[in-house]
Amino acid sequence: MSEAVVNFIYIVSSVLFAFGLKFLGSPVSARKGNMLSALGMALAITATLVSGHIISFQWILIGMIIGAGLGAWVAFKAAMTQMPEMIALLHGCGALASVFVGWSAYHVHGAVDLTNAITLYLSIVIGGLTFTGSIIAWGKLSGKIPGRPVLFIGQRLLNMALISAVLVLGVLFIMDPARYDLFLVILGLSVFFGIFLVIPIGGADMPVVISVLNSYSGIVACTTGFVIHNTLLIVVGSLVGANGIILSIIMCKAMNRSITNVIFGAFGAVVKKKASGEKKEAKAISIEDAFLVLENAKSVVIIPGYGLAVAQAQHAVRELAEFLEKNGCDVKYAIHPVAGRMPGHMNVLLAEANISYDQLMEMDAINPLMEGVDVAIVIGANDVVNPASRHDKSSPIYGMPIINADKAKTVLVLKRSMATGFAGIENELFYDDNTRLIFGDAKQTVQALVAEFKSGN
Repeated sequence: MSEAVVNFIYIVSSVLFAFGLKFLGSPVSARKGNMLSALGMALAITATLVSGHIISFQWILIGMIIGAGLGAWVAFKAAMTQMPEMIALLHGCGALASVFVGWSAYHVHGAVDLTNAITLYLSIVIGGLTFTGSIIAWGKLSGKIPGRPVLFIGQRLLNMALISAVLVLGVLFIMDPARYDLFLVILGLSVFFGIFLVIPIGGADMPVVISVLNSYSGIVACTTGFVIHNTLLIVVGSLVGANGIILSIIMCKAMNRSITNVIFGAFGAVVKKKASGEKKEAKAISIEDAFLVLENAKSVVIIPGYGLAVAQAQHAVRELAEFLEKNGCDVKYAIHPVAGRMPGHMNVLLAEANISYDQLMEMDAINPLMEGVDVAIVIGANDVVNPASRHDKSSPIYGMPIINADKAKTVLVLKRSMATGFAGIENELFYDDNTRLIFGDAKQTVQALVAEFKSGN
């Protein structure tokens, strides 16, 4: 196939990727966006295979079978609650693939000019730290590594030493690209730096970390495209990198975090505070009494969180909302930008239960209405409704915009226990005078409320 035809197919693929990203911005069109992106990738792979530059179809076929098999297995096995860590893992795998592509090009051809040497250097540095950083993020999200910040004496000095070494050795490598030993040392230091970049970050900030790693994976694909002179990689890598940066900024705004702090991993440490003053007592409520509260409510706002995903209660919640609406109640869902453990997690979860998109309201839209809401039902959310963010300067979430659940006339909180959220801090909302807790599995609790409505009708 001629180079002109290959480049044309690459252009078509790039357009499909661009529209795919655009459609992924809304739950309504996300499925279509996924299909367009998959079609673009299929065209790109086909064009590459028939371009005439392939050395061994045998090994490529083996790799495709293994990769497709692993991808299908992971996709079918992963539950909705495991989506965040799966995304982090996929970011890491993409970055590692870019590193191997750049490494292979360097091993076979060397760095042929200054531009090639610089982009190769950027590829292995960003790719190496993205791979190990993604693995650490996956470990924290999956619970295999403690979600709390991992801190030790001299950590900042170690990070500065790693950064300095990577920069100095990078200059030496660019000046003399034939130094294979420098290439390997830089790659090794970058891999280590990725670990120390993410371990000091607390679990509450993982949604931002995922967005940043997404951006890094796109940037490394772009730089690798320059290394092997592949236009499609450059374009698609730029799209993913820009998309990740924009999403990171949105997440930072939602969590009141500085993008500079996110990039350098200098946030997320939990500051423990000694208890002072008289501690209030959380008040529990029975299913029967909670039903009476909901039966008389004219407006209800449901605030979902990661606990809803764990309990797989989305279908039961939809059924409860239908009974409330039949009872003349106005039902809305308040979605915090970082509810769950990745951007859009709650939107996808509720869409799975065929809940109308018109009922989903963002934090800025729902907060002005909260004072007029009869009942706020908090299901599995914790840090995103914690009033401490407004006044407690010692809290790690201080200044983070929250959903003002505490301003509703009555707050029903569905929780398994009084355990803290992902940020590892106590939630003041649980002790407010207008808050009542219903302990137990969220799905079973909602199903019991539904049963009360059925028996009442």
